Amino acid sequence: MPEIYPVSKVDQTDVGSYFVANYPPFSVWNADSVAEGKAALASSAADQPLGLYLHIPFCRKRCHFCYFRVYTDKNAREVEQYLDVLAREWELYQQTAAIAGRPLDFVYFGGGTPSFLSTRQLEGLVERLTGATPWDTAEEITFECEPGTLTEPKLDAIRRMGVTRLSLGVENFDDRILEVNGRAHRSREILRTFQYAREIGFPQINIDLIAGMLGESDENWQSCIERTLEMQPDSITIYQMELPYNTTISGDLLKGTRQFREPLAGWSTKRRWVAEAFEALERAGYHIGSAYTAVKDPSTTTFVYRDRLWQGADLAGLGVASFGHINGVHLQNHDTWESYSAAVERGDLPLARGYRPNHDERMIREFVLQLKRGAVAPRYFRDKYGANVRDRFRGPLASLDAEGYLSENSPDRLALTREGLLRVDVLLHRFFLPEHSGIRYT
Repeated sequence: MPEIYPVSKVDQTDVGSYFVANYPPFSVWNADSVAEGKAALASSAADQPLGLYLHIPFCRKRCHFCYFRVYTDKNAREVEQYLDVLAREWELYQQTAAIAGRPLDFVYFGGGTPSFLSTRQLEGLVERLTGATPWDTAEEITFECEPGTLTEPKLDAIRRMGVTRLSLGVENFDDRILEVNGRAHRSREILRTFQYAREIGFPQINIDLIAGMLGESDENWQSCIERTLEMQPDSITIYQMELPYNTTISGDLLKGTRQFREPLAGWSTKRRWVAEAFEALERAGYHIGSAYTAVKDPSTTTFVYRDRLWQGADLAGLGVASFGHINGVHLQNHDTWESYSAAVERGDLPLARGYRPNHDERMIREFVLQLKRGAVAPRYFRDKYGANVRDRFRGPLASLDAEGYLSENSPDRLALTREGLLRVDVLLHRFFLPEHSGIRYT
């Protein structure tokens, strides 16, 4: 087995956030902006698509690389209470001018593990939510799953809910690596779940993989690519593992307790692994849709949630610690069970912090997020923001070109090379405003 260690200091996977999910960085969001968020909600609806995100924060186990707000110790009664609060939160949103009466363009069940819920709990939640706002006209409904939580009756119920995009958190196919990284499912559950989901006709099935989990090797990664090609999912999402401060692995590294003895791949190895996966997928007829995704047929396989958000859509984020964006204001809910629940039970939206980006910040946000797809159209930013991005970002684009990360810089298209795409999250900071560069992304 090829050695992963040693790696250079600059290449090693250190503790800290890597993935750019929004702009400006979450660190500059603040409690004072909650008032602006409430004012935005009281204003007339924006001329934007509206999405709904539902955070289901329950898991059978906490993965050692997980940095989301999740709970593994809640009993059935507490889960029911949370779902009631979640539904009540959506009912509160329906009383605001910015949301009331608007159709949903997309819905996303994330977590945590949405499939942790029982069939009865899922059906009850959906009945409450759709009673407030039907989602039968939504273009996409995505549902995240952990393979080991799924039974045939539960998959049948999820399909009846109208889910169009089923996303399976596979991560790896090797049982030892799944165990070392704290995953609850095992390989036999992956194929069983996938086959039945295919049989009952989900329009799109995505599987997630992670490059760089504890103990992964060249041999293991090649096996994961082969298993993926055998399954032929409609889309594949591949993340390069990062270690934000609140993961179990990060705590181990910072404290030096050496709980985990398995090697961690460096960034150059992770990029190589993703490149090898993309090349194999392309040979099999897949198309690379972003720094993280490959799809079998771009004409029928889309990711509406991603694309709408990267073009500035409104999003109502429900649940503890959830993020949203309404009428030009970024919003985040309270990040503890107690404070979140207490606010909703008082009849208040559980908003904890926010940020109103100005015109330039909104343009930068869409530019950096859309660049994750590998290319952007300058005309889009000229038409929407009156911005000539080739002039506005002349310096950063020149640096990308000089380093071999830019393949096209024309009036019609700005495009990254494959090497640029594989490291896009570390390149995006070049486009940030000076006051936002170099700050902790939390």
